[in-house]
Order: sequence, then structure tokens, then C-alpha cells
Amino acid sequence: MNGIAHYVAAKHAVVGLTKAVAKEYANSNIRINAVCPGATETPNYMRSTGGDVHLLDSMIPMGRIGQPQEVGKAVLFLVSDQSSYVTGSTLSVDGGMTV
Repeated sequence: MNGIAHYVAAKHAVVGLTKAVAKEYANSNIRINAVCPGATETPNYMRSTGGDVHLLDSMIPMGRIGQPQEVGKAVLFLVSDQSSYVTGSTLSVDGGMTV
């Protein structure tokens, strides 16, 4: 796919920044993590696909795009005490698209 170098560079920057900042703040008991959502049924997704919610289904191992609530639940996990020993991580919420 041509013309996506800027997108890929930005994604890698988020991962690197997350790890670097997590290391800086770990001794202050501040956790830094990133959530990396895949295709998610949002108004922007619907605009970009012409309203076809199933356009990318065949590209996603779980066979469907995500729902906003699923991304929200991942965020809730990371801000909860259940993830008290998690820092510097990137959590992919993408139905297996990046595996």
C-alpha cells in the first residue's frame, strides 16, 4: 500500500513515546499505557466506508469491526486497579487485525 508511511511512522511514535514516558514516571506510581483501536463503528468510520459497516469484516480475524463500547472497556481496564502493575504497554483492541 503506497502513501501510508506517515501513518505508520505516527503509530510507531505513539508506541515509543508510551514506553519512554512510562519509564520516566514509573517511580512516581504513574502508569502510562496506550490503547490502539482497530476499525471501530464510529460516525467517521461510517462516513469513510459509505455506510457499509461490513466493508472490512473479511480483513479482521474476528470477522467484524469493533464497537465503541469494546474500546471503552479496554480503557476502563487500564485506568482501573485491575491493571495496577501495567505500564508502558500498548493494548490492541482490533479483533486480531495486527496479529
